[in-house]
Amino acid sequence: MTSITYQQKKTLPVLEQILIAIFAGCIIGTGLLIAFGLGIQVWLAGRITPGVSVSGIDMGGMTPQEAALILNDQVSYLEEGRILLRDGEQTWLLTPAQLGMYMDPESTAAHAFEIGRDGNLIARLNEQWMAWRYGQSISPSFIFDQRVAYMQVKQVGSLIDKPVIEAELGLNGAEVVVRSGQIGRTVNIDATIEKIALLLHQMQDGMVELVIEETPPYILDVEEQATLAKKILSQPLVLTAENAEGSPWEFDINTLATNLRIERIIDGDGNRYQVGINSDFLNNFLNQISPSLKLDPKDAHYIFNDETRELEVIESAIIGRELNLDATIKAIQQQIVTDNSHEVALVFDINKPFLTNDVKGADLGITELVHEEVSYFYGSSSDRVHNIVVASSKFHGIMVPPGATFSMAEALGDITLENGYAEALIIAGGQTIQGVGGGVCQVSTTLFRAAFFSGFPIVERYPHAYRVSYYEKVAGNRIDQRLAGLDATVFVPIVDFKFTNDTSNWLLMETYVNPTYSSIVWKFYSTSDGRQVNWSTTGVTNVIEAPEPKYTENPDLKEGQIKQIDWAADGADVTVSRTVTRNGEVIIADTIFTRYRPWQAVFEYGPGTEIPNQSEDSEE
Repeated sequence: MTSITYQQKKTLPVLEQILIAIFAGCIIGTGLLIAFGLGIQVWLAGRITPGVSVSGIDMGGMTPQEAALILNDQVSYLEEGRILLRDGEQTWLLTPAQLGMYMDPESTAAHAFEIGRDGNLIARLNEQWMAWRYGQSISPSFIFDQRVAYMQVKQVGSLIDKPVIEAELGLNGAEVVVRSGQIGRTVNIDATIEKIALLLHQMQDGMVELVIEETPPYILDVEEQATLAKKILSQPLVLTAENAEGSPWEFDINTLATNLRIERIIDGDGNRYQVGINSDFLNNFLNQISPSLKLDPKDAHYIFNDETRELEVIESAIIGRELNLDATIKAIQQQIVTDNSHEVALVFDINKPFLTNDVKGADLGITELVHEEVSYFYGSSSDRVHNIVVASSKFHGIMVPPGATFSMAEALGDITLENGYAEALIIAGGQTIQGVGGGVCQVSTTLFRAAFFSGFPIVERYPHAYRVSYYEKVAGNRIDQRLAGLDATVFVPIVDFKFTNDTSNWLLMETYVNPTYSSIVWKFYSTSDGRQVNWSTTGVTNVIEAPEPKYTENPDLKEGQIKQIDWAADGADVTVSRTVTRNGEVIIADTIFTRYRPWQAVFEYGPGTEIPNQSEDSEE
């Protein structure tokens, strides 16, 4: 037993040594392999893997920059390739470069550089070994600029394209002759480019048949058409329209002969062909005169006769009409050929207005005066009064349908000198200045109050920037501060006043301006639905005194001359509340809050003028 034990002790260290040696060898081998692989990666850093080629050009070992230069010099397909465009016997030889094909050497080199660089070290070594051992070829990266190809094919098309020419009848002296038609030919550029692109992407020389679209002319019975042509050219054509400036319009025989065409007619009998006047010629002429013939329908304007309780027309309704081009052309072609008539009346589409001259007030629910509002403009300049008269006239006799929202700006239109307005003081840009239409807000304020106190919903209303004394005046040129917060400004087209006629009856508005009494009266006629209006006001609160006057030197004024260009007004808050009831039920409850800014008086003075009571902080 002792001997055996001794032998085992002597043998075990030898085996361990062998195993250790083998393991160490594996580690060393693996380390060497890894070191070899890493060495290759270091050598390939920044270089293309050996064995990689582009179109037969070896790129191995090159940097991407070197490869891009080599590719740019040696890839010859772009300049030496041959693409033959053909149409029948005609041919045009172009290179790929002329057709807009460009190589991208940088992208190609970058693609080549990426080979052998994906995955872990073993995968990269394997891909690099395969490329070096067996070679790996990639295609160049090309850019096909279809815009260049489009221009080339378009230029070729200019030599091929032919318009379709319909057979036409014309005159040679007094003789009716026929001009032969021509097949229209057009190169389909997009379809042709698709065929070119397919060939270029294969990097092959080849021939491309141009894609041609043909449009044949119509084939007609020459004798039959000649007879019709003689009938058409037998006398001038006359077009007429009632109550139209320029009517009648006459076309002599020479004009008809110039515009004689073969027209394709599609009707219940199918497709057929006949001689007629060129529809394009007729269409162009009718389009020219159509705007002057158009009449927009316009509702009648009325006033309410308080004695007869009936509507009286103050502005007649206008029956609208619009030229029907297709129907007119059809009538001309039919009458001049079939009926042998050379005088044709233009065809119109008729548009009748809703409110005609014979409408009755009861039919519209206009049976009584439902509200009358008065505002006063004592002390207004003559230009301001003039603008009040002009603006208020826009609303005299206007009708508001049931359920409609009325826009004051839309009814006013543009406020310009050309539309009869004068310059007067307005509030704009944070100051009071001379502007066209000063005084229009007297009209908007009156309308606002008429709608407010009639119990209509107020949709849009804007107050003035500061309190204006005109809008708080009552009869006798007195100030009633209860009217503060019941003003409305309009500045077309940005600032508007709107209210809704939420009744089931029409609403008629009448306006009357009396410059002698400095008043404007706004009347609402309809049928009362029993609504009652209760309102209250907080009056003027949170009063802020106007700033000290501002004095600014104006070199255009003389020494000693002082001119006031803006007027002071205290700032304040006003809240007006309204409750509208009908049969004891509240139908509207709204509140109108207005915050007026404190407004500074502004004076201008001539150079050298002594300013009275000017504080040290006043601006000049």
